[in-house]
Amino acid sequence: MRTLFAALAAFALPAAAWAQTTVLPTDPAADWSVATSEHRIAVEGGKVWARVNGTIGEGATPVIIIHGGPGGTHVNFGGLLSLADQRPVILYDQLDSGMSDRPENPANWRPERFVAELEAIRRELGVERWHVIGHSWGSALALEYAAAYPQHTASAVLSGTFLSTSHWITGTNLLIRDLPDDVAATIRACEGPTPPAAEVCEPATAAFYAAYNGRADRPAPSPEALAYRKRYGGKGFNATVYNAMWGPTEFRASGSLASYDASGLLSRVDGSRILFVVGQYDEARLDTVQDFVALTPGAELAVVPGGSHAFISERPVVAEAIYRDWMSRIDAREAAK
Repeated sequence: MRTLFAALAAFALPAAAWAQTTVLPTDPAADWSVATSEHRIAVEGGKVWARVNGTIGEGATPVIIIHGGPGGTHVNFGGLLSLADQRPVILYDQLDSGMSDRPENPANWRPERFVAELEAIRRELGVERWHVIGHSWGSALALEYAAAYPQHTASAVLSGTFLSTSHWITGTNLLIRDLPDDVAATIRACEGPTPPAAEVCEPATAAFYAAYNGRADRPAPSPEALAYRKRYGGKGFNATVYNAMWGPTEFRASGSLASYDASGLLSRVDGSRILFVVGQYDEARLDTVQDFVALTPGAELAVVPGGSHAFISERPVVAEAIYRDWMSRIDAREAAK
């Protein structure tokens, strides 16, 4: 933890400063708002659902937000629709999750197909160039997209950064050491060849999540957020996809992503267009993300004070300010050319 807090001292202040200096919208109805338009877009394997707030071609460069999982949905990002006061905001559900089709075909569960899915959305919506914000698994897709389609990528934000399975597994197992001894021992036993019963393992795993992915002081969901989830949740999270691509727990990977590593792409992208964002208590350990930053010359790093892997819902004002400031600065730089 010494490395974590030493680094935090260097990087926490810019994030806090952005929250204080960036002008945020004053209309609370801008958050969790209904879509300006909704779309069902043909991709390899089926159709994905997407929504747009704002009008493509009006305002600043659009942004698309890429959810995690695999098998997750967009619903945790509805609070970021307030960004639509400056630019079109696009949210979508990956194939087999949320509001999108569920063919449940394992042949579709490949990183390159998920990247092609993004490109199909861009073409269908008529976006020439956009910012891509990925969270967790979505950050790997954001990086892969930026490397494959630099001409269409204004910037890529890699938040709650997952780029390498081996790095992630190493990190989560290191984080176990910082839990109370009895909780850490239980998790290790539960990950062993003869695990205890579920009623023993589940509370220990929940303690890990409470520390690193959904802290106890996070705000309760607003009525608008609850209504949004009910309206736009679709069929929700798809555990079948998650287990097939990842595995049963955060501490080991047994699925198709077991050997995944996109970190080699960091040298192929324009680092001045890459922002890493991580929570102070994130599962994506700060020291791991700092290693990724070092591999990306010109990239920036922001730390969300007090946030875990779920910092977007835990510290929404700071998270929004970071994203808003970053995209505004990139847009201004492009306009000045």
